[in-house]
Amino acid sequence: MISTSARLLRLVSLLSARPTWTCRELAERMAVTDRTVRRDIARLRELGYGVESDPGPWGGYRLGGGTRVPPLILDDEEVFAVAVALREAALSGVLGGDQAALSALLKLRAVLPPRIADRLGEMDAVFVHTPRPEGRQIMPGMLLELASVCRRAERIRLAYRDHAGKATVRDVDPYRLVFTGLRWYFVARDVARDQWRTFRADRVARVEPTGHTVELRDPPDPALLVSRSIAGVVYPLYVTVRLPHPMDQALRLVPPTIGTHRPDGPDATIVDIGGNDADQLADYLLGLGTTLRVLSPDPVREALLHRIRDLFEDNRGGRLR
Repeated sequence: MISTSARLLRLVSLLSARPTWTCRELAERMAVTDRTVRRDIARLRELGYGVESDPGPWGGYRLGGGTRVPPLILDDEEVFAVAVALREAALSGVLGGDQAALSALLKLRAVLPPRIADRLGEMDAVFVHTPRPEGRQIMPGMLLELASVCRRAERIRLAYRDHAGKATVRDVDPYRLVFTGLRWYFVARDVARDQWRTFRADRVARVEPTGHTVELRDPPDPALLVSRSIAGVVYPLYVTVRLPHPMDQALRLVPPTIGTHRPDGPDATIVDIGGNDADQLADYLLGLGTTLRVLSPDPVREALLHRIRDLFEDNRGGRLR
């Protein structure tokens, strides 16, 4: 006969494997009586597992949310996935301060089987991270709070500070959180303006629930809205280029967060890209690694040609030292 602890772990594993089980099915799978199953279910609830049940002969048990964080039953691949996610969160700063992710990762690695710890060690040896983006990052507590109001569809009073440092307070109807790879953005409907807006989540100072539940009608594509918002930032200088690629390929070369696109026939795309100066835009265009035509302005075209001439001279040996 297996021990009570091992039997409880087996029961948790079964409950996690599918949405619902009858008492008889669990008893048969575990080779115990119905009474033992009911007693083990009661023990799991005492440990913090939220095991829900439906009454009657056709009722069943299912695993729901608990009152506290209980032990988890994960297979090797699941443990590896969690460890990798925690590692990336700690290194990238995606959650703002990395202490919570780092602490959780250290606790997990302390109990990992050698076969998984070795795989993580091999990954550590070959992965390299670029520097973190400058500026503030959102704290985990605020990210969780914003996610919670999105899930509840509850109107909130948002204290926000814009890019110029101006503080505002407005009522918004939350919808989604969008991560661009660098920052989190909060998508919500501005009640007073009756407009869908994007807010940088790291600039949110305070969230006050109003208790007013809202039903959002015809919400936008949140990722597309954020992309357009980022691309719509006003720059001192813009370049217009023609890429000899259809729209889908051009979007892979120049993401919608970087430029605005319009088709030029079936096999070409016109893209407008903003930057701080001609040299910066020329460097970006050269880094695309594709043929293109600069339509305007002349300063960007000249800066690009200057770089191409320098590359040509350096690589034919005329200016090598």
